[in-house]
Amino acid sequence: MTQWTNWAGTATATPQRVHTPRSAAELAEVVAGVAVEGRRVRAWGSGHSFTPIAAADSDAIDLTAWSGIAFADLDTGRVTVRSGTKLRKLNADLDALGLAMTNLGDIDEQTIAGAVSTGTHGTGARLGGLATQIVELELVLADGSVVTCSADRRPELFAAARVGLGALGVISTVTLQCEPSFVLSAQERPEPLEQVLEGFDQFADENDHFEFYWFPYGTNALVKRNNRLPDDAERRPLSRAKRFIDYEITENLAFGALCRTGRMVPKLVRPLGKLASSLLSTREYSDLSHRVFVTHRGVRFVEAEYAVPRESVHDVLAELRALVPRLETPVSFPVEVRVAAADDIWLSTAHGRDSAYIAIHQFVGMPYRQYFAAFADIAGAVGGRPHWGKMHDLDAVVLRDRYPRFDDFVRVRKEVDPAGVFGNAYLDQVLGR
Repeated sequence: MTQWTNWAGTATATPQRVHTPRSAAELAEVVAGVAVEGRRVRAWGSGHSFTPIAAADSDAIDLTAWSGIAFADLDTGRVTVRSGTKLRKLNADLDALGLAMTNLGDIDEQTIAGAVSTGTHGTGARLGGLATQIVELELVLADGSVVTCSADRRPELFAAARVGLGALGVISTVTLQCEPSFVLSAQERPEPLEQVLEGFDQFADENDHFEFYWFPYGTNALVKRNNRLPDDAERRPLSRAKRFIDYEITENLAFGALCRTGRMVPKLVRPLGKLASSLLSTREYSDLSHRVFVTHRGVRFVEAEYAVPRESVHDVLAELRALVPRLETPVSFPVEVRVAAADDIWLSTAHGRDSAYIAIHQFVGMPYRQYFAAFADIAGAVGGRPHWGKMHDLDAVVLRDRYPRFDDFVRVRKEVDPAGVFGNAYLDQVLGR
């Protein structure tokens, strides 16, 4: 048996069997076999979810070998990609075709199937999460049948499966609506937190992509504004030396050292947090979009994130700021705030409402439960929806009230997987048995 552990070390599993299909036919054969024998199966991505959403107690499907672009239509910009493809490889392959995804998150280690199934998103007041860029999905259902769904073909399955939690079937391919490669102008700089909060709505609306990081115990926020440049704009990327110093040395090695020091001597976390806030630097550059969106994260942490109605962001942040000084264990990691447009995907955290995403973190190995539980209560008071791949304790009873189409999702799940072949303990919790 193989021991599986996720990136953050917050979930482990020891499946009885691990399957490594290399074709859609092999994938379908595996699923059908598991179903006939009355077992359950989960597909593995890259393990970047903090929840045990991918944990398999019986059978696991390792999609590593099922990777790469299967088809690309350069005229329409539609690209079909195999489900085990990591975003890093996808971005490089799209770049070689002169194409790009419209929006991305800030890491590229996830597989495309894992990213869309858990509701991965970037930031942008006029843009949705990665799943909104899907135009078609190919799924292997519990009986081993291979089906295609889109807005016109099995539309209810499509509305559910774009953020499907792996509960409806194993994704075989994802067809994305891409666009010609584009250049982003990046401006990253420290600004007084009060000034950032005061101008939040304006900043979110006037920039293509806006986010900020609040460092607890400091007075500054790191603000990131990314905006599109004309097609003929000249790129001005960071030099290798600047990128290495700023990202690898400062944001990974030095910040990791501060976090380890704070873990060993908790009373130093507050002064070290103030120091980190005061040492934030300014960067301005431009580059191909995926090189701007994505940042290397070498310091391990645990994370919880909630999508709240955008109009509630100020109240939630005010309560969060009041909470942090009261915690028994100080917080060594920043809070990240992003925005997204409403969408129509049934279990998308932005379903039906423009949203602000507030993500809290703690350095791996430091106590976090009091912090995360208190924040969950704050976000829950305004109907906050937890990211499906990040830590939370909510169950189906609570989540049903937060998603208008929750029961529709459960109904479709029962139609395509009546025996719960794709279930696990996490899905039993969030969707019910």
